[in-house]
Amino acid sequence: MSRARQPPLVTGISPKEGTSWTKVTIRGENLGTGQEDLIGLTICGHSCLLTAEWMSASKIVCRVGQAKNDKGDIIVTTKSGGKGTSTVSFKILKPEKIGILAQSAVWVDEMNYYDLRTDRNKGISPLSLRPANPLGIDIDKGKVPQKDLEELFHGMSGDFTSENFSATWYLIENHSSTSFDQLKTAANNLRKQANKKNEGSLAYVKGGLSTFFEAQDALAAIHQKLEADGTEKVEGSMTQKLENVLNRASETADALFQEVLGRKDKADSTRNALNVLQRFKFLFNLPLNIEKNIQKGDYDVVINDYEKAKSLFGKTEVQVFKKVYAEVETRIEALRKLLLDKLLETPSTLHDQKRYIRYLSDLHALGDPAWQCIGAQHKWILQLMHSCKDGYVKDQKSNPILHSPMLDLDNDGRHSPKGRLSQTASLKRGSSFQSARDDSWRYKAPQQVAFVDKLTKIVVGQLPNFWKLWISYVNGSLFSETAEKSGQVERSKKNARQRQNDFKRMIHEVMQSLVKLIRGALLPFSLGEGEIRQYGGWEMKSELSGVWLTHVIHTIRLSHESLSALEIPNDMLQTVQDLILDLRVRCIMVTLEHTAEEVKRLTEKEDWIIDNEGITSLPAHFEQCITLALQSLQGVLECKPGEASVFQSQKIQEEVCRLSISIMQALIDCLEYLSMKPDGDVDNAHLSMDVSSPDLFGSMHEDVSLSSEQRLLIILSNCRYLESHTFLNVAEHFEKHGFQGIEKITQVTMASLKELDQRLFETYIELKADPIVGSLEPGIYAGYFDWRDCLTPTGVRNYVKEALVNVIAVHAEVFAISKELVPRVLARIVEAVAEEISRLMQCVSVFSKNGALQARLEICALRDAVAVCLTSESRSSFKQALEALPQLSSGANKKLLEELLNKFKSSMHLQIACFQAATSGVLKT
Repeated sequence: MSRARQPPLVTGISPKEGTSWTKVTIRGENLGTGQEDLIGLTICGHSCLLTAEWMSASKIVCRVGQAKNDKGDIIVTTKSGGKGTSTVSFKILKPEKIGILAQSAVWVDEMNYYDLRTDRNKGISPLSLRPANPLGIDIDKGKVPQKDLEELFHGMSGDFTSENFSATWYLIENHSSTSFDQLKTAANNLRKQANKKNEGSLAYVKGGLSTFFEAQDALAAIHQKLEADGTEKVEGSMTQKLENVLNRASETADALFQEVLGRKDKADSTRNALNVLQRFKFLFNLPLNIEKNIQKGDYDVVINDYEKAKSLFGKTEVQVFKKVYAEVETRIEALRKLLLDKLLETPSTLHDQKRYIRYLSDLHALGDPAWQCIGAQHKWILQLMHSCKDGYVKDQKSNPILHSPMLDLDNDGRHSPKGRLSQTASLKRGSSFQSARDDSWRYKAPQQVAFVDKLTKIVVGQLPNFWKLWISYVNGSLFSETAEKSGQVERSKKNARQRQNDFKRMIHEVMQSLVKLIRGALLPFSLGEGEIRQYGGWEMKSELSGVWLTHVIHTIRLSHESLSALEIPNDMLQTVQDLILDLRVRCIMVTLEHTAEEVKRLTEKEDWIIDNEGITSLPAHFEQCITLALQSLQGVLECKPGEASVFQSQKIQEEVCRLSISIMQALIDCLEYLSMKPDGDVDNAHLSMDVSSPDLFGSMHEDVSLSSEQRLLIILSNCRYLESHTFLNVAEHFEKHGFQGIEKITQVTMASLKELDQRLFETYIELKADPIVGSLEPGIYAGYFDWRDCLTPTGVRNYVKEALVNVIAVHAEVFAISKELVPRVLARIVEAVAEEISRLMQCVSVFSKNGALQARLEICALRDAVAVCLTSESRSSFKQALEALPQLSSGANKKLLEELLNKFKSSMHLQIACFQAATSGVLKT
């Protein structure tokens, strides 16, 4: 069980004496657990429970009642401890009577004065009525210098009545060495003060409750006395006596206070006269003071003086005051005009604009100065933009050569490769090549590019202040940062709501002007005739290159990001996004068109120097050209936040696909042109001796000039490499960069390349096969040879050997250029020879026995020599030739045929071995 609480014990009271209704603080032990636990409190025998306010178990606050005893104990009774005792007593003093005219040391503060010049927007804070020590604990001033506190808490104050009050500053200044327990006590005191405020009205009633009861008792006693006296007016009755007493008291009071009231009236008159004199001096000096302060730029002082004069003399009927006040109004009107002119001046900073708007607002200027400033700023921005365009157009017309749009950045960076190794190295050094040219572009920039740079700087530099001015106009901060002038703020917000559409139109007009001025410089075909006259005027002798367009796109993107950071609605910036999309599309088209032109000029770079695979530098030149073009478009193809893909339109996809095909076709046309180039037009002076070495060209070392057949072989080798490598790599590059229609591009270009390859191949076969085929018939019938009348065969005749040597010569020529072409070429040569042999054999009407044996010997010798190059067509042709011969009738003939074949192979073994070894090596590879 819990131990019972001890009875209350009062050990102190403060003050120890006083009149009735004196507020006292009772201290002691076990004074209860709460307001509900307190059930009794008497002082000098009078109950004070109604006014009692329990603070803690050791403290109670109450007011002393109307006790009969002059001195007595303080008894506290609680539910938990019962009736208590007291070790102290309280003495009730009788109230001292004060005479009617007795002087009292009371200072009456007639007005709270503050300087209107510096504090015209500040009122008397109700916090100034708070106690000097709000925490209720001892103040211990710290040793931290005031200057250090001001630097540490810049713009704040340690005065708890200030609007910028800093609690940390207050604690450091007044309680730097206070213990944590004392701070906890201070926090409890603050909570109690807050609770008292909530209980304010109830405590007020409780505090005067006994007074109300006494008044009721007095009124009840008077009521009973009146009832006893009766209601009739009888001489000597209480009512009559009371009336007489009141009348005499009134007469006595009038007599006593007449002199006092007279002195008061006289003092009031004197005070009023002094005030009038002070106002008179202020008013007559005001016009000159206004003029001086305007010259010094102290507009705040002028406005404060004017507000003071207006409040004092604005409605005066005194003619002298009216005349002087009219002069003041004249000076103020001149000031309004001066401030408005300064407000509408351009250029101007946002800070100055806000300041002048507040001055005009305080001077009650007519109209809406803030909106006038917004309109003037809008017109000035548009004027700057058009002036910028006019200046660059004029400069372009006066210096047309200095700033030519065709000064392409790529012209400075073209390499002259000397073989594929330098081409590859050049391609790998693409990034350094790009950075090296950036340092020298500016002095060569076309006028349109420099204009776009300047125009975007104007818009990005001026529009933020313009937008911030509107935002300040909307939220009312133009008039008061702290919203003290609520009337002006509300009027500003109302005007802003009414003019919101007008401001949107202004922003839209600025964005439209920006976009159309850029379109007039870069995309004039996207404007109408009327718009070209207003926004164009450029001399478009040639179009900008893709690199310059890329630079322009980057500039406009940065401008769009800067404008988006201002939180301008996206619908107002949509025209800029549309412009960026059109420029991206145009940049892609122009870059692809210029790439096609570059590819056409690759004929000038063909050096006819081949590597071990028979490939010249032409495919590497082509792939590098495509790679550099796509690298320059990488930033253009990439979609920034909020941007659409350039390939979203089907029309654009088709146009890009067409241009991509045209680039590939340009290379094919280049190859065709090189194949048809006359021998005299080929520059072979730069051929190195390595190329003409015996290891590669055999007998070509004696003459380094290339024949048309050799050039055909080189082009055929390039065609093969383009089909198997280059075109596939280019297709991968296109796909990597998001191009559409890759299958169509590959299909069309491959078909065109194969068609050119087949034509050039047929041309080469015709050049090489016709002489060999044409020599067969004269060789067969040389010396008037007759198949019907010939001697017994002794060996293979020379025409077969010559044909084999000619085929081997073709093999050597092809092998020297490209080993990969050997099987294809030899197969067609052998087909032509076999077809001719078959035709000649079928044309013979009659074979003798020896003629048939001779023919079979020569056909078999030729067939066996080129066995590795046979195709189904050539085998069929040799078979038809043999079928046209009579069959061998005896074993002796077969044996003779075999012996003669072996003899032929033995005598021609070097040529056949060389031919077969080379061909086999090619087939294995």
